[in-house]
Amino acid sequence: MLIISADPVAFAIGSLEVRWYGIMVAVAVGALLLVTVREARRIGFTHDVYSIFLFGIIGGVIGGRAAHVIHLWDYYAANPRLILGFAGLAQNGMIAGAIVAALIYMWATRMRFSSLLTMGDAIAVGTPLALAIARVGCTLNGCCHGKPSPFQCFPGAVIYTARDSIPRFWNGISLYQNGLTVPLYPTQIYHIWLHLVLFAIVWRFRDRFKPRGGLIFFYFSIQAASDFALRFLRVSDPVVLGLEQGQLLSLGILAVFLPWLIIRIRRHKDPEPQVDIPGD
Repeated sequence: MLIISADPVAFAIGSLEVRWYGIMVAVAVGALLLVTVREARRIGFTHDVYSIFLFGIIGGVIGGRAAHVIHLWDYYAANPRLILGFAGLAQNGMIAGAIVAALIYMWATRMRFSSLLTMGDAIAVGTPLALAIARVGCTLNGCCHGKPSPFQCFPGAVIYTARDSIPRFWNGISLYQNGLTVPLYPTQIYHIWLHLVLFAIVWRFRDRFKPRGGLIFFYFSIQAASDFALRFLRVSDPVVLGLEQGQLLSLGILAVFLPWLIIRIRRHKDPEPQVDIPGD
């Protein structure tokens, strides 16, 4: 059985605790920037790269934090001083926030939508890699864990040592026995594997979509669909129809980008070859 007992706090400077979660998020942002700049140059997009990236990061942090706070509103309503912080960022909220921020930047600078989509293709390549790195932080932090698992060994289950980020009880079930959690689905590690697979897929198809802009729609679609399915193993309270908040956001992203992707593919598919007819 895989037992995760790493201290979520990497080091402390006086009263300031620096967690592995924050370190891995910072590494993820750095990796995303490097891949985005490389891809933007490769496809010939050289203007406003850093500005759009900065807006996207700010929007992603705001959206991710807002979704996290809304999801745990009862806790934050009782502890309002903790609302402003980086202790929790919801993945799909980050994606939605980054999209909104990019659109605001486009409106403010009067950028052409086609240019924004080209930048989106560059960002789409590095995003799954960045999310995979960030999920390493979730694994060490103990957050975003899965439901009790019927399996007794990895990869079907992991055991955590006692820590505050894992609830003591879920759905009437005690998650702790003798200072250890019961076997839980290692959903953080599943997310890492998933994002690495998505990174390989997006990398493989990065030159397949014409005109530019199709890759970002493709990535959002496969990301939302796979994330929706994986969240059935996560510990989270249902919101509507037995679905949790992250799944509803995934459905919203899928409902917007999948039809858009299909329309773009049909509208810009290669024309059928013309056949010369004798005497025509």
